[in-house]
Amino acid sequence: MVRLDRLINVLGGYDVRAAGHNRSRDAELHSVAMHDPAGEGPVLGDALLAVGVPDGARALELARAAQARAVLIRVDGELGEDVVATAKAAEICLLLVPGEVSWSQVAGVVYGLVLEGRETEAGRGPSDLFTLADSIAAGVGAPVTIEDQLSRVMAYSSVQHDTDAARLDTILGRRVPERVRTLFDERGVFGHLAVSDEPLHVTGEPEHGLQDRTVVAVRAGRELLGSLWVTCDGPLDAVRTRVLADGAHTVALHLLRSRVSADLERQVESELVIQLLEGTPDATAVIGKLGLPPRRHRVIALQAHTAAERNAAILLAFERATTGFGWSRPGRTTLFGNTVYTVLPCGDDPAPALDWLHELGQGLPVHTSLAAGVGGPAEPGEIPASRQEADESLALHAARAATEPVCYDEAWDEILLQRLRTAATAGRVPSRGPIAHLARHDDAHGTRLLPTLHAWLEAQGDLNAAADHLEVHPNTVRNRLRKMSELADLRLDEPRKRLAMLITLAIGEHER
Repeated sequence: MVRLDRLINVLGGYDVRAAGHNRSRDAELHSVAMHDPAGEGPVLGDALLAVGVPDGARALELARAAQARAVLIRVDGELGEDVVATAKAAEICLLLVPGEVSWSQVAGVVYGLVLEGRETEAGRGPSDLFTLADSIAAGVGAPVTIEDQLSRVMAYSSVQHDTDAARLDTILGRRVPERVRTLFDERGVFGHLAVSDEPLHVTGEPEHGLQDRTVVAVRAGRELLGSLWVTCDGPLDAVRTRVLADGAHTVALHLLRSRVSADLERQVESELVIQLLEGTPDATAVIGKLGLPPRRHRVIALQAHTAAERNAAILLAFERATTGFGWSRPGRTTLFGNTVYTVLPCGDDPAPALDWLHELGQGLPVHTSLAAGVGGPAEPGEIPASRQEADESLALHAARAATEPVCYDEAWDEILLQRLRTAATAGRVPSRGPIAHLARHDDAHGTRLLPTLHAWLEAQGDLNAAADHLEVHPNTVRNRLRKMSELADLRLDEPRKRLAMLITLAIGEHER
């Protein structure tokens, strides 16, 4: 959506002149139509591109039939006063395109402004389809839903009168309920959408909470992009059917432009997210460029694969993370190696990050294995640390079978021990000392001195607690401690020695 004043001002940069309008320049433009000489019947749209119509009166006639608020025309010489007067009476703005400006250039500007005019706070990206859904709903006088090829909701109109339970379930669940989808499949609705551009009336099923529907395919060439649904009381008349068909055409154009825009958006977004993950002195500015709020964020790291193909699964996860699910996309994402990273606005409570992962996982094939980790909350300059925590949480989750994603807040102790194990494998832990000496004694004599020491240290010197853990008598623990003191210089009365032994036991592979 864009206001007429905005369209006039932008097109003025291309020497396009406005004439004849008597309508407020605050009028909103929601849709675009292009004259097709070979088409049947009038097209409908708030802005009409009268391509190939050299006569001003004829262009104005087409604009009135299209219910347009503005019409772009190219005429030789000046418009007649009668044409200008008629335009004023009809409150239609005439936009005169000079001969040196190509129609393709003008069309790109008009479609871009009208269909993608509502920018995000960061000034990036196309608007969603909700305004377009509202515009179509106003034309047909009934609630509208726009769905993708898998019956997932991309947008819906705010018109809710005469709605039914199936529509509400579709909106709340963000996709058509399985029972309703099965019903449509049995009736051949999806088969019709695959091969035909004609609107199809679908009789309701009260037992399924379903009123009548009219559906039309949203298609670009031969490619089915989705479908446009109208909740109705019966078959649509010819006028409303035409509005629906034109609306499907406009939705297809919007989706195609969004696809091209999304590819560029992904590239720009990925580069900015990588800057945050690797560390940049301009982290706050990068956060702003990404359109994220100036607050603490968490990094989410995830990997996905199937038994048959690893790369396909991770690409699908990246696609879902960057196109969003439902109708919001709170985070910003990049694909780095075989890992998808998302920077998500999230404070001390990690629940939004875990919910985000759950929603993403719901959209992946059932046979996909997903491993994920959530880093701790971080200020913009601390995001590299959250990325490391997310990587380590991911590794921990990958090592666990059939568990929930790992959050650093809950698993920091295990991650710390894993870091120490990594240091140990690099030879940074002493290979000699009391722990190594007792381990060799246990191996040589079949004793259980080391597990006893470990249990006693974890119980903070409580003989009864250590005995319960080992399922032995407290005197057994006492006797083993005495034996250990004879074999090694333990110095159990020194806190630092006890701490060092406990860490060594925790990161080692010693049997408990």
